[in-house]
Amino acid sequence: MPSLLLTDLRCLDHETNVSHPESPGRLKAIWQRLGITEEVRSHGAWTRSFRPATHSQLAAIHDPTYLRDLDALCHAGGGYWDADTVITPRSFEVAALAAGAGIAAVDSVLIGESNNALCLTRPPGHHAVVDNAMGFCLLNNVAIAAQHALDAHQLKRILIVDWDVHHGNGTQDIFYTRDDVYVFSMHRFPLYPFTGKHSEIGSGKGLGANRNLPISYDLDRETILAQFSRELKDFAAVAKPDLILISAGFDAHQDDPIGGLHLASTDFASLARVVMDLADQYCQGCLVSLLEGGYDLPSLAESVWFHWQTLKS
Repeated sequence: MPSLLLTDLRCLDHETNVSHPESPGRLKAIWQRLGITEEVRSHGAWTRSFRPATHSQLAAIHDPTYLRDLDALCHAGGGYWDADTVITPRSFEVAALAAGAGIAAVDSVLIGESNNALCLTRPPGHHAVVDNAMGFCLLNNVAIAAQHALDAHQLKRILIVDWDVHHGNGTQDIFYTRDDVYVFSMHRFPLYPFTGKHSEIGSGKGLGANRNLPISYDLDRETILAQFSRELKDFAAVAKPDLILISAGFDAHQDDPIGGLHLASTDFASLARVVMDLADQYCQGCLVSLLEGGYDLPSLAESVWFHWQTLKS
């Protein structure tokens, strides 16, 4: 079966300032490197159309009052939700579209239409908690996709793998007390948002369903890749997932200006291969990857290219 790639010209309409790290230029750079033309983008998606997530799909994760407040700020002309997170008049619409891409990708993979999928959308999502935006993130795309897989496809166990350089605090928080979504995060520590310690392992029913792999800045790339493979394989054996979702950030690249570890562009192919092998082992290859961070445009585009080529292999 083919690999599915979802992207959309409307993702540019979250028009943050050109100097903001999370700018429309991120997608433009990726599109250029992957050879995705304007004609293709203007049709709504590359290989499959998708719609914004519905209010009920968003409210399955996010507090309705928060959704109303976010939408209201957009209609009022936008502004800063916090010091880092920009809201523009079309931000809610674009964020709902990004969440909808994750939902469409999950549907496609689980009905057997595609082997795996990559969602190239923005804004990112893994910092967004139930009732708040933060860290450039408005809606938690990967959490919404996971909840949809549980609700619409009656899956029992999902594994989320987050290799963004920043800890996915929102995703962890949303599922921290649950045993149907297992969350694994490899991230630089200490670094914003200063969560994601080894000791954060879930609570209540979710005890043991959350695992963090904090990485110090001075660790070399070979050791990072080895630790990722070892820790994730061990955790996947506990999770035994029916579906794997990736929060695919590319800001652990050595050239990234607001995070960075010592990874090279080719290392994101290695990370993807580890996850793909686990998807083959546990869930018939069912895998969906969603774009998170990555703010040096040349290295972002090149890293996504390696990631996509691996998914297609």
